[in-house]
Amino acid sequence: MNMKIKSFLARPFASYIYKAIQKGMTTAVADQEAILKSLLQVGKKTAFGEEHHLGEVKTYEEFRQAVPVRDYEQFAPYIHLIKEGRHNILWQGLPIYLAKTSGTTSGIKYIPITKDSISNHINTARNALLCYMSATGNSAFSNGKMIFLSGSPELERVGGIPTGRLSGIVNHHVPRYLRTNQLPTYETNCIDDWETKLDKIVEETIGQDMTLISGIPPWVQMYFDRLIQLTGKPIKDIFPNFSVLVHGGVNFEPYKARLMDSIGKKIDTIETFPASEGFFAFQVRREEEGLLLNTNSGIFFEFIPAAEIFKENPTRIPLQEVQTGENYALVVSNNAGLWAYSIGDMVRFVSVNPYRLVVTGRIKHFISAFGEHVIGEEVEYSLMKAAQEVGLHITEFTVAPMIQQDNGKSYHEWFVEFESRPADLAAFAGKVDTNLRSKNIYYDDLITGNILQPLQIRSIKKNGFIDYMKSVGKLGGQNKVPRLSNDRKLAGELEKYIE
Repeated sequence: MNMKIKSFLARPFASYIYKAIQKGMTTAVADQEAILKSLLQVGKKTAFGEEHHLGEVKTYEEFRQAVPVRDYEQFAPYIHLIKEGRHNILWQGLPIYLAKTSGTTSGIKYIPITKDSISNHINTARNALLCYMSATGNSAFSNGKMIFLSGSPELERVGGIPTGRLSGIVNHHVPRYLRTNQLPTYETNCIDDWETKLDKIVEETIGQDMTLISGIPPWVQMYFDRLIQLTGKPIKDIFPNFSVLVHGGVNFEPYKARLMDSIGKKIDTIETFPASEGFFAFQVRREEEGLLLNTNSGIFFEFIPAAEIFKENPTRIPLQEVQTGENYALVVSNNAGLWAYSIGDMVRFVSVNPYRLVVTGRIKHFISAFGEHVIGEEVEYSLMKAAQEVGLHITEFTVAPMIQQDNGKSYHEWFVEFESRPADLAAFAGKVDTNLRSKNIYYDDLITGNILQPLQIRSIKKNGFIDYMKSVGKLGGQNKVPRLSNDRKLAGELEKYIE
């Protein structure tokens, strides 16, 4: 028998999980109703539950009336009580962890993870790999080395509760049978400085049989760049058996072409949608668009139509009422003690049988300085379509409004780091502008009506975004550059890095 023992044992388990996931596709609405009921049974005995009379709530409509939608700032008083060591505030007992995340709009956030909710994070990551294994028949990767580019697993204590980055917390729960496959070492993962850590990761992995690599795309690209710089070889020659790239955290498309070019061949990818608040969705079939919503894992989902996001009392709908093609703000209640919590992401369903979605941007990452309400999905589409047409690779980018105070019309200012700058930057900007006008009718009206002038692109010097992230202490880990800002704060900083 040529097949190694791990891949041999994994295949029947992968098939079992895959069949269970497929069955769950048909029972999603019933599963959601059951989850809400079970959440209320526990929640009614908490301080939050007593305050919101959850013991009297019997239906979704009553839940919607009893519990308003909150973002982190509005939820913070409850989290503060937990950090003081108070029990039974949002969920029974105390959380077993607090996931610490640096929100782009809220500063540092502390998200509870309970003994009931930890399995959502661990099992969903496992299920994504097993579904891929069952759907493709590729189980050989489980015999090789796997790298998970993550935050430090070293945890501090806040109110007696172990606290740290989600990826560092999850690191403590890697199954024992995968420990011997996992890289980098625990000691390397504990290094805080990203560049020092990256050098150690390269050192530890360069001679290994790497078969799976997982991480946020821009930081995976940095890892690849270091390897190529050191060896002069593409990744496929450094790691001949590398066959699976697992990614999440940001839209993959802006990074895909350059990553595949660095690898030197096309490999399989698995897209995931994890967050500190829960592991929400993952890719099940590579040939289908969108990620399967995780409807039976302790999370109850609600959705707010994009047009109502900033209303005082927005419309909230359960899963069975969503429609394809509409943008929604994602709202979750879960067995970590989050209740009608707006996570800050917008999603769009591409299928309702089963429920598959794509992430279209952040609620607070948009440009509407002139009433256009341009979102992340639109700018990513516009830039990547133009780049594909002319054969360019984009390293990183962000967009901000430029409001002219005196003479001249205002415009959208794009800060783009190219792998190689286009010969005619103005012509390339024209292509991007045309694409954006086709995606957003309000932006098109502003251009047509001579209220805005077409967008302008500022070329950022090589490694400019890395240098910026380093300057603000956000290099590596789970940190991401916002695609859009409705103000000039980020743009003002990036002006220092223009070519």
